[in-house]
Amino acid sequence: MKTIKILLAVAYTALLLVMGYATFLAQANGQQYASEHVYAAPWFFGLWALLSALSLWYLWRRQLWRRTSVCLLHVSFLVILAGSALTWFTASEGLLHIRQGDTQDHYLADGRLKPLPFALTLHAFTIDYYPGSHAPADFVSTLVCQGDTVSISMNHIMQRQGYRLFQSSFDPDRQGTILSVRYDPWGTPLTYFGYALLGLSMLWVLLARGEEFRRLLRQLSQSRTVLTALLLSIAGAVSARSVPTISQEKARQAARMQIVYNDRVAPLSTLAHDFLQKVYGRSSYKGLTAEQVVYGWLSRPDAWKQEPMIKIKDARLRQQLGIKSQYASLAQLFDGDDYRLMPLIEANGNRPDKAMQELDEKVGLIVMLTEGQLIVPRPADVAPLSEAKVSAEILYNTIPFSKLLFMACLTLGFITFFLMLYRSSHSKSGTQLASHHSPLTSFLLTLLTLFHLAGYCLRWYVSGRIPLGNGYETMIFMALVILFITLVLHRRFAFILPFGLMLAGFTLLVSHLSQMNPQITHLMPVLSSPLLTSHVSIIMMAYALLAFMMLNGIYALILIAMGRSGDIETLTLLSRAMLYPAVFFLATGIFLGALWANVSWGRYWSWDPKEVWALITLMVYAVAFHRQSIPQLRRPAVFHAYLVIAFLAVLMTYFGVNYFLGGMHSYA
Repeated sequence: MKTIKILLAVAYTALLLVMGYATFLAQANGQQYASEHVYAAPWFFGLWALLSALSLWYLWRRQLWRRTSVCLLHVSFLVILAGSALTWFTASEGLLHIRQGDTQDHYLADGRLKPLPFALTLHAFTIDYYPGSHAPADFVSTLVCQGDTVSISMNHIMQRQGYRLFQSSFDPDRQGTILSVRYDPWGTPLTYFGYALLGLSMLWVLLARGEEFRRLLRQLSQSRTVLTALLLSIAGAVSARSVPTISQEKARQAARMQIVYNDRVAPLSTLAHDFLQKVYGRSSYKGLTAEQVVYGWLSRPDAWKQEPMIKIKDARLRQQLGIKSQYASLAQLFDGDDYRLMPLIEANGNRPDKAMQELDEKVGLIVMLTEGQLIVPRPADVAPLSEAKVSAEILYNTIPFSKLLFMACLTLGFITFFLMLYRSSHSKSGTQLASHHSPLTSFLLTLLTLFHLAGYCLRWYVSGRIPLGNGYETMIFMALVILFITLVLHRRFAFILPFGLMLAGFTLLVSHLSQMNPQITHLMPVLSSPLLTSHVSIIMMAYALLAFMMLNGIYALILIAMGRSGDIETLTLLSRAMLYPAVFFLATGIFLGALWANVSWGRYWSWDPKEVWALITLMVYAVAFHRQSIPQLRRPAVFHAYLVIAFLAVLMTYFGVNYFLGGMHSYA
């Protein structure tokens, strides 16, 4: 038995290391190279087969069939792996190219033509655009197959006689289409059956009376907690200065003018706020609104080019340009007609670094504005926004939801955290979790949560879709989930309050300061799927719970180091209880993503870096369940340290892949 455990641990660890290494291999040499040398290599398949065989043997020796729900959970993963193996051995995929009016009954796979049991004739290929813009809303191929007229578009596939056809690409002249062809009659159904078993078994594990999750909840139900808090109010003021522009009343009227911006109809207010935020880094300039700034540049560019409002963050670039302040005027960047940044770009081999590129973009925006290229009026044949939507978008632009929230959350979070540490160090009983609870704490937390919810719903209403389409939106959704979890649990577990506030605050701070795009835009056609919404929202809920467990672990390790063991048992129980929904949410999100991928481009798993790291994260956290097999995890210090270290996999999955590895998910 001991030998099997060692072999299992070795195979499991080897898979994690190999998959992680393969993602960097793909980044260095291309996805095709990584696929040929790792993912599609026989030895990689053999490693999975070895792990599956060892798992089956271990489950049998442990007599796991006596715990039906847990046994079914493990079997479901084996069924999914079996389905993947069938896909690997029996599936066929390729591309089919048809020109308009032509008929095709073969597709290209693995360098050779393979027959289709039916013929396809292309009637037309069209691109649907969002109203008033050149942003594609969908790509549609209209074909005739066996006398039937069928349409293939993004997230709308054709299925016939075991073959599935997807919209892949098109010819530059739009007279031809390229379709992906997928034939997998055995592997996909078996894998889907495994997904169904997984969902059933996870629910069973959560609801079964005799399983650990219900026992943990009963133990936690006996805990009592309280916490008091203090909130600092933050206010700011700006100084005004006289510069030529329109009055505030005219600016309010101009803000409602409807234009085409970011390939959608929007009020001028949105463009003005984005312009000022990009160029100046703030939402107002010396007491003037964003609309006043834009109209000032339009009406009197000769005066405004003297205004020091172009933010140059890089000190080295400022030194090269001979600019002492952090803000430069447009006039300072030109010597007559000579653009002072151009010699620096040329000296860099015509490859501007990040600082040069950012400054050049800001100058370009100003030039486009003054030359009349930035503001595009709404065409007469495009339906206008309702007055309610215009008002809602202007309100959303006016209130800096993320900025206010991250400042308030971090302030309150740090105050309550240090109060908690103070109580822990001065508590005679060593039990900080049984302190007095202040109603003010709940009120402030409820206020912050409702404020964030209002901002999120406002963005939802303005965009006309659930805000989960880019990195910025997933971050603000994650912060919302964290605040809701904190609101639900903080009365019972006092340490949840500072953890939740700090975590939500840092999440919003990252979204505010990073390069994530806060602008409201249309979704890419492939992202217009309800499966995407479910996939992203469930994954974000999992990440929120895993982040709570990480902070809980840090706090537990601090208490252990201080010798304050009174609360360790409660902290451990909470993390063990959170582990179940967190990992189950993660598993559900991953496999919902697989369903979406199968509908969108015909493959439920493509070994994209984000997919691989999500699987690594799932496998890393799954280890924490096996306290019976890994005795070291029964020690609170080891258990909490493991959860803290495991969170690095989450950070790599969400941030590391986006910024270092890329792939199909780099937009997220």
